[in-house]
Amino acid sequence: MKIIGSYPKTRLRRLRKSKWMRDLISENNISHNDLILPIFIKEGKNKIDTIKSMPGVKRYTLDKLPKILKEVKKYKIPMIALFPYISNTRKDNSGSESLNPNNLICKSLRMIKKNYPEIGVMCDVALDPYTSHGHDGILIKNKIDNDQTIKILKKQALLQAEMGCDLIAPSDMMDGRIGEIRKILDKNNFKEVSILSYAVKYASNFYGPFRDAVGSKGKLKQDKKTYQMDFRNSIEAFREVGLDIKEGADMIMIKPGAIYLDIISKIKNKFKIPVLAYQVSGEYTLIKNGIDKKYLKDDAIIESLISFKRAGACAIVTYFALEIAKKIKQIN
Repeated sequence: MKIIGSYPKTRLRRLRKSKWMRDLISENNISHNDLILPIFIKEGKNKIDTIKSMPGVKRYTLDKLPKILKEVKKYKIPMIALFPYISNTRKDNSGSESLNPNNLICKSLRMIKKNYPEIGVMCDVALDPYTSHGHDGILIKNKIDNDQTIKILKKQALLQAEMGCDLIAPSDMMDGRIGEIRKILDKNNFKEVSILSYAVKYASNFYGPFRDAVGSKGKLKQDKKTYQMDFRNSIEAFREVGLDIKEGADMIMIKPGAIYLDIISKIKNKFKIPVLAYQVSGEYTLIKNGIDKKYLKDDAIIESLISFKRAGACAIVTYFALEIAKKIKQIN
C-alpha cells in the first residue's frame, strides 16, 4: 500500500485531537442493533437463580422471564438466545426431552411470541442440555453417532419453528445437519425461518461456565474434540462454512469470538455472508472478573465488542448485551 504524506506535513494526531473528530471518522461502532442476549431458563416457578461461575448472569423460571424481557424491549435489543437448564430426571442418552412440545424452550417460545412478538428469538439446536452424558449428540459405544443424531436434530428444529422460533441455530457440529434441517423446514412450510449455522465451533477451553449454566458440565466424561473443530486449524473453517452455505445456511456463527478474530475476518472476506460472533462464557468471566470497575470496565467491554465488528462480525452474542445497551442509551 502506498503511503501518502510525510511528517511534518502529515500529522495523524490531528485526526484524534477531539472526541467529535474521533467519532466523525470512526470506522466501527457498536449499537443496540449489534447485540444478542443469551438467556438461561429453568424449571419451576417464581425463581431467579444466580450462576456462580458467571457473575451477573441468572437463570429464570418461565413466570420470571418477563422481568428480563421487559429490559430487552426497553433497551431495543433485537434478539435473544434461549438456553435451557433441565432436571436430571428429564435427561437420557438420546436427549428425548428436546422433542417434547411442552419442554422449557417450547413453553418459553409460546409465551414470548404471544407477549413480546417484536423480540427475535434464536434457539440452539443441539442435545447437550438434554443428554445424560452431556454431549451434543447420541452416544453409541462411547462415540457420537453423527447420522442418528441428525434424525433427532431435524425434528428438534422443526418443533422450535412450529413454536415460533425466528432463527434456528444448530450448534452441534454434526456433518450434514444444515441440509437436513433446511429440507424439513421447507417441507413443512417454514421457508421463512432462518438458519444460523455454528459452522465454526472450536473445541475450546472457554466453554466451562456455560456448561455449568445449562447443567451439562458434570455429566461430560470425555471431550468434544471428535466433532468440534481443532483450535490449531483455520483452513478447515473454510470447508465447514462452504459446506453449510451450500446446504442452506443463511448466516454463520464463529465460536468462541475474542480469540478467533482472525477466523471471523477470513470467513467474512471469503464468503461475504453475515457472520456472527459469540463472546463465550469463559471470555465473559475473564472480563467480568479481571477488570476493576475503577479502570472503566464498561469501556473495556465496548472495546472487546468493537473488536468483533472490526474483524467483520455483523452481530455479537454476548452476556454483556443488556449492560452495554443501557450504556449506549445513556450516551445517546
